[in-house]
Amino acid sequence: MSRRLEEKVAIITGASSGMGKSTAFQFAREGAKVVIAARREQESLEVVKEITHNGGKAIFVQTDVAKWADVENMVQATLIKYGQLDCAFNNAGLSGRLTGDWLGLTEELWDQTADVNLKGVWMCMRHQIPAMLESGGGTIVNNSSLLGMRGSDSAPYAASKHGVIGLTRSAAVTFGDQNIRVNTIAPGFITTPIMEARFDLDPSLRDKYGSVIPMGALGGPETIAEAVTWLSSDESSYITGQTITVDGGVLAQMLPKMT
Repeated sequence: MSRRLEEKVAIITGASSGMGKSTAFQFAREGAKVVIAARREQESLEVVKEITHNGGKAIFVQTDVAKWADVENMVQATLIKYGQLDCAFNNAGLSGRLTGDWLGLTEELWDQTADVNLKGVWMCMRHQIPAMLESGGGTIVNNSSLLGMRGSDSAPYAASKHGVIGLTRSAAVTFGDQNIRVNTIAPGFITTPIMEARFDLDPSLRDKYGSVIPMGALGGPETIAEAVTWLSSDESSYITGQTITVDGGVLAQMLPKMT
């Protein structure tokens, strides 16, 4: 059976856990050689170990996407190991719950969030796109959020995730005639480790979030992995500059304020 990413080389940032980890496993199952780019070494090496144990190919490159040198090294290490770059999932980001409220917001928190969630995505594309052009083209999927399409009282998070959508559209327009497609996914309520930690602190949140999802349940990280895989494959060959919401129908309805 043909695999959708056979012999493709893919970088996934924030791949040590959650959506990035699930996508790394899915990409490997689809035949991609995967670069696990994340800050946390031990967790990342466990991802590499599981992929290789199951017959896939993967390496770990320690990367802080807020640092230019790290991002540059991430791409160079990929080219040295595999000789090309075909796909990227720019997933690394900070949670909105860590970024403060309007009146409690500090410049430090604003900069930290913007550096990872927005500038980090730009720096990744800035280094990935030249490598993809050398390889004859490629696909990029950037991770935004449901709150990149709605308002939120977490100002730096919402602003950064809105900005990711703008960056995506700009890159799609600029490089569309050079065989590079760039899209965004906007996850809704997904059961990542960060979300599970919130539920541990306040178990009522699980039912609260679930009650506003038309499909009746939170999504798992694998739902994001499937969407990213599809956007990275030839099955979506005429789709670029788009934002795909993976939220169980949340954005399709009128909602009360919720962050």
